[in-house]
Amino acid sequence: MKRTLIKGCSILTMREGELPFVGDLLIEGERIAEIGPAIEPKQPVDEVITGVGMVAMPGLINAHNHASMSLLRAFSDDLKLMDWLDKKMLPAEGRMTPEDVYWGTMLGAAEMIASGTTSFADMYVHMNQVAQAVQDSGMRASLTRGVVFLEDDGGKRMTEALHLIDTWSGAANGRISTMLGPHAPYTCPPQPLSEIIDLARSRQIPIHIHLAETVEEVEKIRNRYNQTPTQYLYELGMFTDNHVLLAHAVHLSTEDVRLLRRMRGGVSHNPVSNLKLGCGIAPVRDMLEQGITVGLGTDGAGSATTLDMFAEIKAATWLQKLQHGDPTLLPAEQVLRMATIESAKLLQIDHEVGTLEAGKKADLILINLNKPHMQPVHDLHALIAYSATGADVDTTIVNGEILMKNRQFTHISWEELRREATMRAARLVEGL
Repeated sequence: MKRTLIKGCSILTMREGELPFVGDLLIEGERIAEIGPAIEPKQPVDEVITGVGMVAMPGLINAHNHASMSLLRAFSDDLKLMDWLDKKMLPAEGRMTPEDVYWGTMLGAAEMIASGTTSFADMYVHMNQVAQAVQDSGMRASLTRGVVFLEDDGGKRMTEALHLIDTWSGAANGRISTMLGPHAPYTCPPQPLSEIIDLARSRQIPIHIHLAETVEEVEKIRNRYNQTPTQYLYELGMFTDNHVLLAHAVHLSTEDVRLLRRMRGGVSHNPVSNLKLGCGIAPVRDMLEQGITVGLGTDGAGSATTLDMFAEIKAATWLQKLQHGDPTLLPAEQVLRMATIESAKLLQIDHEVGTLEAGKKADLILINLNKPHMQPVHDLHALIAYSATGADVDTTIVNGEILMKNRQFTHISWEELRREATMRAARLVEGL
């Protein structure tokens, strides 16, 4: 069992109400063995990391992503949503092979590791390749095969979704978990969606679904069923005894929020993607007031362009302060918890990660404070939330394995990855 000792760092445990302190952190195998002011290991350690001038905190958890869309980064920006989708994204995605999805996911994983994300929730196609990329990169992930029912595919998508769950749940040394992924209310009619809801309930499988991302979606569901998208899911029983991860939840009425107040699971707020596509601002304040769990995600790089969760942290808090004219909303510690332990709850991994505690999995990052924009240090929570970027992450550790140290990857060959991504991305967008 490998033992790693991190000495003399500032520690943000992200446990509610717990103040930062300077101390040591001991990792034994996959788990945090001890945290304290000065640790004297009872057994020899294999590696000592000097943490002076660093902040140790839980790895960030991206609660909604399409990682392989990293191959389409900055390919179709500054377009209206339907032009972006119909003229650029869908044609390019239609060309993606399973190998493209693997390398796109590896590119997304590299970006996440380099910017301090240790876990992510992903919904896409060719999910065997996504799972393989998670295994190879060393990351932790909750994976979902997105399922739409706009045309008859003979049940192929559902077969693939169940294959993912049966094959990959608990794989990669426990780093992979799975969910069922009906894509969205407007792509899932009542009968097949009800069947998925019942299957999820009977097998106790979580559900990951997009909800009310755009005004157009709300209008579609209103015209078809005379309901809001939230009411549509509620009436079908989605929130009865199911753990549900809702992505976006931008256009919710007061009644919609009320319907969600006792739900198991919660909402991934993805402010950067929603801003770039002009979708709107999710009612985060109202959801939190109703006791709904709200975490943070990036969405795919095809829309958000960046997978840097520190951009989401800033956007989330600034938007609520601006929208409500109240600078006290979503203070620094709370928004950092949204990016760590609250997102962990959405992925149902909060018993293992999301805070730094003895006995939990060693998923953590070290942030370098020895930079002009990170000095002086008055309030550590505020400094990390409002000034840090992904480029300030020095070291990323998942399951006790160091995936990046001194900003150098240890599990990924960057030159090979860059070559593959460049070649494949050029083919995908040619002529579009």
